Amino acid sequence: MISRLRGTVLAIRPPIAIIDVGGVGFRVSCSQAALDTLDLGRSSDLHTHLIVREDDLSLYGFASEEEVSLFQTLLGVSGIGPRTGLSILSRLQPEALRAAIVSDRVDVISQAPGIGKKTAEKIIFALKDKLGGLDTAPAVLLSAVDTEVISALTTLGYSIAEAQAALQSLPRGEKLDLEEKIRRALGYFA
Repeated sequence: MISRLRGTVLAIRPPIAIIDVGGVGFRVSCSQAALDTLDLGRSSDLHTHLIVREDDLSLYGFASEEEVSLFQTLLGVSGIGPRTGLSILSRLQPEALRAAIVSDRVDVISQAPGIGKKTAEKIIFALKDKLGGLDTAPAVLLSAVDTEVISALTTLGYSIAEAQAALQSLPRGEKLDLEEKIRRALGYFA
């Protein structure tokens, strides 16, 4: 019904953003990637998914069509609701989530808040065949250390995209410990 929203950002209270479209303020629950694209008072363009319930209309916003598509796929898994789907996509980029599902990486999926081992296994079981035929070769799974680096950088206020760019700037061939990776990743922003 509402698949895209373009307007001025009135407020941001993660994960909620209020977007003014023609004088109407839409309350949108956004993925972290979508929130990273928003600036107060500036025009925004979000891909959205509307969930209609008997007593509620909820709008969910995403940075890309791929995120929306994966969100809708996650909603098809028994026991996965919109908040859980949004939580997963806020923690994992779509390509990383697809790769984790296809390669049975329960540990990667369970990094999302509110997702335990059993829920991650349920997601993999339900979606592996659906996503298995997709091209997932370019996706690179993050090691535990790389995940910690991204977590540390986002805790310091950097966006997920900035943290990933800093991580990708690190030399691939060298064996670096967590502290050294964080130090070098911070050097990326200097």
